Amino acid sequence: MLGRQIVVQSQKVCARLRHVQGSTMVAAHQFELTYVASQQPSAYTITQCASTAAQSLRVDPTAGPRLDVDAPLPRFVPQGGSSEQTRIIWQPVAIQQAIDEVKANARAKFDETIEIAINLGTNPKRGDQAVRGTAMLPHGTGKLLRVAAFAEGEDAIAATAAGADVVGGEELVQQIQASGSSSLDFDKAVAVPAMMPKLSKIARILGPRGLMPNPKLGTLSTDIKEAIRLLKTGKVEFRADKGAVLHAGCGKVSFSPDKLHSNVGALCSALLDARPKGVKGSGASGYLLKAALTSTMGVSVPVSVASLVQAIQAYRSSRK
Repeated sequence: MLGRQIVVQSQKVCARLRHVQGSTMVAAHQFELTYVASQQPSAYTITQCASTAAQSLRVDPTAGPRLDVDAPLPRFVPQGGSSEQTRIIWQPVAIQQAIDEVKANARAKFDETIEIAINLGTNPKRGDQAVRGTAMLPHGTGKLLRVAAFAEGEDAIAATAAGADVVGGEELVQQIQASGSSSLDFDKAVAVPAMMPKLSKIARILGPRGLMPNPKLGTLSTDIKEAIRLLKTGKVEFRADKGAVLHAGCGKVSFSPDKLHSNVGALCSALLDARPKGVKGSGASGYLLKAALTSTMGVSVPVSVASLVQAIQAYRSSRK
């Protein structure tokens, strides 16, 4: 948010500097601002620079205003004199090149998550064109998920053996009902069908957070051991939002390009399998409109749909 404020403020400053006339236009072009941005730049520093620059320009009050919209914006130089700048790509590129660009621009001190956003050619207002499903990433997500299992008896013993972090039956339901969302110390929840009548008591707590077990997502199953194993080894859920845009994580920056390419292929393959019947066209045509790849703190790189289709084909051929 702070970076966006700085860009908006710099645009306003640049517009004022170019709002000059006659011979002062030369002075305005020669006066090129250089802002020194620290790790946490402030809008106050930019305001000071703008005030100093405005005082150094002499504007003829009798001449008409003139705005040079083609003049470049002030350039930002990181503290320490480094001229390294983030490369911004406007045209769609192949998924392999996009992965390389995103990894190169990821400069955060933590292992950033790489996420893909895909615009779909569906109508979210129509119930028969809702896109939702799961994908099994062959190399996992890179995240350590805490899984809760609602089960009793032998199913609870199997869930514990499968590696569930929280296991419980009626007592776990009562604890969540009494404490509310503050007691939800897990990321995913699985259950056996026999527990669903009891889970209806906390449906208003689990549902809005996407934690309610669902047979379509594989989190409600008689084989609770397999459900937990899939979640622990890289099973992800995807769902298109109200704008027909799908966001999903496909790995970490520390992953190799080949692993990220395979994960993207697996995700897009599952997305293609979840294509609604009412969408015009066939395959990816008319369904996958455009896509972009980004990291948690990095820039977005547009990806060509044709390269996503090739990634799908490569993933499916490797599974045979």
